[in-house]
Amino acid sequence: MVVSENFMEYVLDQLSLLDGISTRKMFGGVAIYRYKKIFALVSDDTVYMKVDETTKAKYIDAGSTPLVPFPNRPIIKSYYELPVDILENVDELVEWVEESLLL
Repeated sequence: MVVSENFMEYVLDQLSLLDGISTRKMFGGVAIYRYKKIFALVSDDTVYMKVDETTKAKYIDAGSTPLVPFPNRPIIKSYYELPVDILENVDELVEWVEESLLL
């Protein structure tokens, strides 16, 4: 679960339109919060967004996969990979973040 400094700088820059963003190192990865509410995890320079049964299909339809934090460990089905095209589009990213924050 390595996260490069350059990747985290990029992610935080993409999130700069949102107030209250903070991060915390967690198990070799990074948790991203908005006003102390977690909405994403970063692992191996990939952003994984919090999902539930109503939002997971959107991620699956986009070709996303769930977070596998460590080999030979269970999949974390409540976090799915954020599509790269969403990460690169600030307006869409804000929408996806706001949706994850409602969970």
